[in-house]
Amino acid sequence: RTYKRKDYGDYIDENGQIRICFLTDNDVTGGCSGAGVINGKGELVGIVFDINWEATAAAISFVPNQQKTISTDIRYILFLTEKYAGATNIINELKIVK
Repeated sequence: RTYKRKDYGDYIDENGQIRICFLTDNDVTGGCSGAGVINGKGELVGIVFDINWEATAAAISFVPNQQKTISTDIRYILFLTEKYAGATNIINELKIVK
């Protein structure tokens, strides 16, 4: 129903699409699923949910060309919270920076 209405709110990017995930070279290790991804301004931009196998060596050393962290974009999480789950009470309690 949400898809048919095309009601994406403020959660679309400059190309009119909802970003679901993004890839970084953040230095995380196994067990960090659910950790926040913070930008240079200290704003939450995503949630870590996986790393590549090669990145498991990050507990010992950081290898930027091998380190890959997969994260869910916070805009997608907010979109699901508001538009799919209808939890506007949660959205209203947040300070959302655009």
